[in-house]
Amino acid sequence: MEFDKEILRTLTEAGTEGLSVQKVARHVLNAHNSFFNPLKYEDVHKYVSQFLQKNSKRADSIIEKADVRGYYRLNMDNQQSQQLMLQFSEDQKTNDQSEELPKNEDRSLSLFDYEI
Repeated sequence: MEFDKEILRTLTEAGTEGLSVQKVARHVLNAHNSFFNPLKYEDVHKYVSQFLQKNSKRADSIIEKADVRGYYRLNMDNQQSQQLMLQFSEDQKTNDQSEELPKNEDRSLSLFDYEI
């Protein structure tokens, strides 16, 4: 599901400190909520909480509990999480490079340049 990918992306951006369940749920809600597909925060929070709890039970899982109660982060000892860090950082670099435009370039059309 798309929520899973967004949860992992959010934890990747959070780094080694991790994020609370509420903040991860808020990020997922903001990423997927729209006018035509409204989501309830309670439903998203419940899904995120269950996903994080389920995927942090084993020592070799991709997500681990952080030092602070209610916080989760990516398990850097897991090879999949290291791959995710690389993948998301590469995606971010390509998005940043593709959005660069010359700042002073005038692309407007002239109203008076026409041929008869």
